[in-house]
Amino acid sequence: MKVSELSRRTGVQVPLIKHYLREGLLPPGRATASNQAEYGDDHVHRLRLIRTLIGTRGLSTGATKEILEAITAEQENLHQVFGIVLGVRPAANEEEDGNEPPSEAPEHAGLGDARRLIAEMGWEVSRDNPAAQTLAEVLTALGGLGSDIDWHSLLPYARLADGMADVDMQQMSGERSLLAQAERAVLVSVLLEPALLALRRLAQEDKSARRFGGDGSVASDDDAHVAGSAD
Repeated sequence: MKVSELSRRTGVQVPLIKHYLREGLLPPGRATASNQAEYGDDHVHRLRLIRTLIGTRGLSTGATKEILEAITAEQENLHQVFGIVLGVRPAANEEEDGNEPPSEAPEHAGLGDARRLIAEMGWEVSRDNPAAQTLAEVLTALGGLGSDIDWHSLLPYARLADGMADVDMQQMSGERSLLAQAERAVLVSVLLEPALLALRRLAQEDKSARRFGGDGSVASDDDAHVAGSAD
């Protein structure tokens, strides 16, 4: 396809595509003339991935280029590709001998409890995964408020998250192209997060209405049908 078709399929304007070509984020197409080139499906996937990393994750052009180069270097290791895309790239020596490299960041007060939860779930995760730090900060804040919610209380949520991760991995199956796999990893891990939170909020309202409701504040199916007909 020509650059105009590449632009149409990806929604990225031609000047921006040319900028990515100049910066080396997007590889050149197959030259057909002195000032023309043809592009393929890999360019489509790579361009979508570039836009997601820059637009959704807010990465700089330089950081995006480093990620794309790292993905290309890990041609046969989808686990590494997934970690790179998420910003949690497992160290090679962790996979080879199980040793965890020391973290240079100071340990948060709740990190011990976070690791207890991770161990209880039997999860194999990188020591430097920032999600563990986030979990530690939440547990510390809960403790500081005198809440009785501790890491044991989060185990049911962890089990639900474990099941969701299984669904994520299923969603990533079937993609053959490395760039298509990387694009899919961003989709299921980053772009779906707002939708998952929205689903939780919807479910919470439903459960609240069923358990604590009764004041008629939640519209019935008949009410919703009438309102829809009025529109």
